[in-house]
Amino acid sequence: MAARIFIVLLLCLAAAPAPRLAPSQEAAAAFAPLDAWLGAEFAKDGVGGASIGVVSGGTLAWTRNYGYADMEARRAPTVNTAYRIGSVTKQFTALMLLQLVEDGKANLTDAVRKHYPDIDKVGKAHAASPPITLLQAATMMSGLSREPGGPADHSQGPVADWERKVAVSIPQTTYAHEPGTQYLYSNIGYASLGIALSRAANEPFIAFIERRTIKPLGMTRTAFAPTPEIRTDLAAGYTRRGGKPDRTDPDREMDGRGYRVPNGAMISTVTDLARFVAWELGGGPDGILKRETQSANYSRVYSANGTLTSGYGLGFQAIRRGNLVALGHGGSTAGFRASVLFHRESKTGVIVLRNAEGGSFDASDVAMRIMERVLTNR
Repeated sequence: MAARIFIVLLLCLAAAPAPRLAPSQEAAAAFAPLDAWLGAEFAKDGVGGASIGVVSGGTLAWTRNYGYADMEARRAPTVNTAYRIGSVTKQFTALMLLQLVEDGKANLTDAVRKHYPDIDKVGKAHAASPPITLLQAATMMSGLSREPGGPADHSQGPVADWERKVAVSIPQTTYAHEPGTQYLYSNIGYASLGIALSRAANEPFIAFIERRTIKPLGMTRTAFAPTPEIRTDLAAGYTRRGGKPDRTDPDREMDGRGYRVPNGAMISTVTDLARFVAWELGGGPDGILKRETQSANYSRVYSANGTLTSGYGLGFQAIRRGNLVALGHGGSTAGFRASVLFHRESKTGVIVLRNAEGGSFDASDVAMRIMERVLTNR
């Protein structure tokens, strides 16, 4: 009976025209086997907590929370608990690039130096190579190293100081490859992209994303730094030191992540990210990006691994398991892991937020396994 309810529920929700966040009792019954599996998997680890969401069409169809948002206070997480989402932030930065292209303020083929001349201070440049483009920075084809070589505190400091941290890090960054020749995941590349986009927009990076994406989607508990409202239900992050949970590094990063703003500073919740996923699935609202631009962007990647099981597009990862290809992004910061995936053909999305690193309950693997189970049961 539960399986029949599950199938009917997903088929009905997939037709929903606009985001609605309303898990139902019917959904709870239909997702009971998934809940049991997740509970057993989390129990094998048990550090920190996790918040899970499944989006179908425009609806947050099912949510569940496990463990603790704060182990010391024994505070349980909810769908409104805020977690650091790390590199899931890159999806918002890439969206800003596409918005500026539609606005006529930038082109994908613009050189980063056109908007951010200091990029030329990167070391070990290939003399015969053309300059990095905005597209190459957004698709991890810039050739820039993953991280800058210094200063030692490049990943510490308040959000308000992030551009200065990028500026002092750029001269200590080098090229690992010629631009456009090889995939290399680059956090400093995305930070440089963020500055270039801000200059092209003639508007602060954070203010632009808040105005053009966060507010239109009604993401009221999403920010680049903890607001007083977010702090009322903010998860504590846990690393593992000497085999025990430790909050030292995650607590320090709550005050800021240095240069890592366009590439990994955002904080959000399952409820808010469900709104973003519903938009990624094509559910609107209109005005954020033309639907044809959105669909075209999700139809291609710019690099792939040798087995063609993963690739990188303009601000998103593509993951293939068998015939299933899910898009989205993972995130990793001190004490936090996140994975936000979507499958446009079935109008299905999965959100996994975790306030502990390491262990057996890996956010990226769990998210993909949830997607597989949901689509199989359809």
